[in-house]
Amino acid sequence: MTRGILTTLAIAALLVVAPGVGAHAFVDHAAPAVGSTVREAPREIVIWFTQELEPSLSSIKLHDAKGNAIAAAADSAVDPSNRTMLRLPVPPLSPGKYRVVWRVLSIDSHVTEGDFTFDVAP
Repeated sequence: MTRGILTTLAIAALLVVAPGVGAHAFVDHAAPAVGSTVREAPREIVIWFTQELEPSLSSIKLHDAKGNAIAAAADSAVDPSNRTMLRLPVPPLSPGKYRVVWRVLSIDSHVTEGDFTFDVAP
């Protein structure tokens, strides 16, 4: 093959792969922050993502250190004024470790999921 054909094929391959590179919604930041210890228990969990989310198929759950559900995914919602933001109101939390579990669908149909913990200090 000639160098021109190889270059053309390489560019074509990049054009096919490139649109999918940023096609997943990942956590940009959260409140409370991932792995943090907070002195005051949060009233809600908020996660900001790198892409807009599909509201009907994106959720957060909150569990205590024993794995008991504290707040249900049914109560979580994508913020209508910022579709990269997912919120979950939570009841008053006692001191301890909590696990946030999230699953989102970005508007371009890619599902991502993950979890993180935070501590509420005594």
